[in-house]
Amino acid sequence: MDRRLRRAPDAEWVLMYRLGLSRQRIADLVRAEPATVGYHLVIARRQDPGLEPAHQAATVTKAGPSPADLARMEEVIAWITVGGRLPRDRSEDKGQRSMARWLSDRRREAAEGTLSPAYRDDLARVPGWTGNPRAAADEARWHDRLAQLTDFRAEGNDWPRHHHYASEREHTLGVWIHTQRYKHRRGDLVPEKVRLLDDAVPGWRAGRTRGRPPRR
Repeated sequence: MDRRLRRAPDAEWVLMYRLGLSRQRIADLVRAEPATVGYHLVIARRQDPGLEPAHQAATVTKAGPSPADLARMEEVIAWITVGGRLPRDRSEDKGQRSMARWLSDRRREAAEGTLSPAYRDDLARVPGWTGNPRAAADEARWHDRLAQLTDFRAEGNDWPRHHHYASEREHTLGVWIHTQRYKHRRGDLVPEKVRLLDDAVPGWRAGRTRGRPPRR
């Protein structure tokens, strides 16, 4: 018989789990692979049907977030609500990077099953906060480009070109808006983004007109 099988479940690991520690936290403390800890816990749960309820009860009864922690959560939620996007972990703004790290910590806790209900219930107000970080970064980039295009047009510029451009800034925005038009023609641009473009930069669908600048 496999030695690991004969040793499972490890009594110390089972006790830690019963007291509310997550599989990842136990693995960190005992310097073992999370998969190894998980294997032992699977065996333990089979042997003791009351283990999982005890773990869940211990998790719930742990001390919740402090008032300062809850205030931080409200700060992050307010920032997302006003900006219409999630904070980026590679932003040049230190405060935005800090909020991105805070959300990343909450995502990890949610994945481990240790997220405090106080966090879980309020963060439910933020659509997609537990989603793929790369997808969140792409979404943030989209809103950044829209803001940059709005500024570009407000400065009196014509629609940016992706060919024969005068600057890298115009090229970047020209490629972006060209992509939005292409997606819109194919029906791949979600209605919410179409609405945001219509509101922020009216006339974006047609762009430049031949022989004369577009009416604004």
